[in-house]
Amino acid sequence: MSELAKAAQIVVKDCLAVEAEEEVLVVVDQLRQEIGEAIYQAGENIGAEVMLIKMLERENHGAEPPTTIAEAMKDADVVIMPTTKSLSHTAARVEACKSGTRAVTLPGITAEMMKRTLNADYQRIKERSESLAEKLSRAKKAKITAPNGTDLELVLEERKGHPDTGIYHQPGDFGNLPAGEAYIAPLEGKANGKFVVDGSMSGAEVHTDEIELIVADGYVTDIKGGTAAEKLKEIIAPYGQDARNIAELGIGTNDQAQLIGNILEDEKVMSTVHVAIGDNSTMGGEIEVASHLDGIIENPTVKLDNEVIMKDGKIIKE
Repeated sequence: MSELAKAAQIVVKDCLAVEAEEEVLVVVDQLRQEIGEAIYQAGENIGAEVMLIKMLERENHGAEPPTTIAEAMKDADVVIMPTTKSLSHTAARVEACKSGTRAVTLPGITAEMMKRTLNADYQRIKERSESLAEKLSRAKKAKITAPNGTDLELVLEERKGHPDTGIYHQPGDFGNLPAGEAYIAPLEGKANGKFVVDGSMSGAEVHTDEIELIVADGYVTDIKGGTAAEKLKEIIAPYGQDARNIAELGIGTNDQAQLIGNILEDEKVMSTVHVAIGDNSTMGGEIEVASHLDGIIENPTVKLDNEVIMKDGKIIKE
């Protein structure tokens, strides 16, 4: 069995606990067809009723799939979505999970990434992610600082933290793979300060092309930097003010993940946090827009109320 086939088997058997005769829908676009076919074969080997649908690549992360696919997602027992652009923050995914579908997204996944990150200890990732999610749920405020100049304050009161564990066995469960984060939607209109992306974000080069985002009253008011900053402005421009909403605070918990310039893996790296802008409606927030972009911050210090939970990129008391 090839390494890709083994990784696909982990997705189907370990992460999603697919059983014989369950209806499994695999949604791909052109660039992820090889991965979709590996997952299809893994499901077929179990005896599941597997279907593979290829669609056109979406224009942006968070853009909806075609209506036909959205309807099929609600009828399936399991939906697996290795696509170029993320379907995580879409109404189609949310409605499917409400109907009881177990769903995972794998936006931008590559064969090499699957081989590396899906061999992690997901039970340990689960424990780590759940512990941090509980701390986020209890906190009223968060403060993020980093050597790169990041100094951002967020209000978390009345919002719930969520663990991305990699284990999705119950009806309605959702996450993305590779897994490994704890995340929360901060209160809209309350974030202030700035954050500097020195990992990756919409084309930012890892370690080199930083983006500085100035935040006032919950929205990004200015974006500074070089080529990557200009590209980010172009990407969010069509979506208006809501695409500048401070949507998410996430903390990476996957010890096998590496910073490679692919957000799917980058946001799981244990020595990082990420702040997203745009849609947060799928994680308990109030902003619904067809854009959700994560910015990776390296070696941060995170303080929740009076407790430091991460110091210079190291999680305190896992």
